[in-house]
Amino acid sequence: MTAHGLARVRWWYLRGLGLVFCLAFASALPQVPELFGPQGLSPAAAWLDWARESLGSVEGVARLPTLLWLTGASTGAMRGMCIAGLLCGGLLVLNVAPRYALVGAWAAYLSLTVVGGEFLSFQWDVLLLETALVSLPLTPGHLWPPRVATEPRWEAVLLVRFLLFRLMVMSGLVKLASGDPTWRDFTALEYHYWTQPLPDALAYFAHQLPAALQRASAVAMFSIELLVPFLLFGPRRVRLVAATLLALLQVGILATGSYGFFNVLTLVLCIAALDDGVLRRLRLPRTEDVGPVRRSLVGTVAFTVFAVVYAVLGLSQDVGRVTPWSPPRLVATALDAVEPFRSINTYGLFAVMTTKREEILIEGSDDGKTWHEYLLRWRPGPVDERPRVATPHMPRLDWQMWFASLSTCRDNPWLLRLQDALLRDEPLVSEFFRDGTLPDTPPRFVRTVRYDYRFTDLATLRATGAWWTRRELGPYCPPLMLENGQLQRADVPSP
Repeated sequence: MTAHGLARVRWWYLRGLGLVFCLAFASALPQVPELFGPQGLSPAAAWLDWARESLGSVEGVARLPTLLWLTGASTGAMRGMCIAGLLCGGLLVLNVAPRYALVGAWAAYLSLTVVGGEFLSFQWDVLLLETALVSLPLTPGHLWPPRVATEPRWEAVLLVRFLLFRLMVMSGLVKLASGDPTWRDFTALEYHYWTQPLPDALAYFAHQLPAALQRASAVAMFSIELLVPFLLFGPRRVRLVAATLLALLQVGILATGSYGFFNVLTLVLCIAALDDGVLRRLRLPRTEDVGPVRRSLVGTVAFTVFAVVYAVLGLSQDVGRVTPWSPPRLVATALDAVEPFRSINTYGLFAVMTTKREEILIEGSDDGKTWHEYLLRWRPGPVDERPRVATPHMPRLDWQMWFASLSTCRDNPWLLRLQDALLRDEPLVSEFFRDGTLPDTPPRFVRTVRYDYRFTDLATLRATGAWWTRRELGPYCPPLMLENGQLQRADVPSP
């Protein structure tokens, strides 16, 4: 228990969490029709119909817990889910019915991720759900902002720190456990800035740093991810140093790449490592006054059971991620039972560093000879174009194109659906592409071509204005056309 108090920490932490929910839903809202609508790349209604027929109504609901079973998975229903979640996030920001708002935001986001497939299965999507779960004991149950608030359970704040600890330590451990040579010899950051999914202009300049500094940065990163999190449970000054270092790491990642709301959410988790004394010294706006603490035995027992179960299940997943250990049958059964709710997870980005960047460019043609590039809004395109910044927006298709480049055309049916929609001139898909990129009339043929992209050096940028070099590698999917209304392979020259 801290002598400096935690009421202000709770107040700012919950406001930050509400803001992250608002960012997440606001980003998802305009993408729902193109991704999950009836004419989208991965129609949610078709997915739920298949689940109902394959699993039955009862098992389908148990394994796919989404409110869309009740409302249907129409575009309007999913938009309504985003708006409801956005409103719940706003209520959490305003401190109005915060506990109910948090549950509502969690339920709405879970409902979307269940039907979102690969487009809503990023680590920060499940991290947001898990953060909501561990924050529930910290969230007060009042309806209107009180004039006098009670001091929160310090154990509840500790539980949020525990999630931050697991997130950071696992981020380091998976890199070592993978056996990836670039992490083990500290050369990974020589590749990271230009091979990451959506680099920005600062990533270009970070890539130009000397190799020795890149290796030193990798050593510093491992130190922050593997050692600093243990300091979250140390004395006050040590804990505050840990929070500062963890926050600086997130700011660095945020400045050099677009990861949606991930880094903002992690920064919000870092608030739990502070105390009211720090917030007073920072001269942040005053929150409500703090009154005497009242604790019930029932509440204490309930929280203890919740915390122990969460810790056991969370650590079991973490250990299983980096070792061949299998949990006891009881724990494994519990993990299977909670898995559909996606709220107890294990983490670790970039366990294996990509050492090349292959971009998939979509092209259209009327004659099969002259091809025109159709540029996505956020992905690299022309070599003389500065890398774009998407954060805090999370462009789901643009991100998924990066993962598609690591696999084959056959592994990504949604990409075939995208090309089919281009050939049919479906208006929804135009939202994925930059203004002026698509022709006024649909192409007769479409194809996807792989290109090797690399950052240029500073001399080349100054001389030519080119941020990238690129080299054509060959086809990704075969050229396609419509024949009798069906998507068919086209007999045109390959690139």
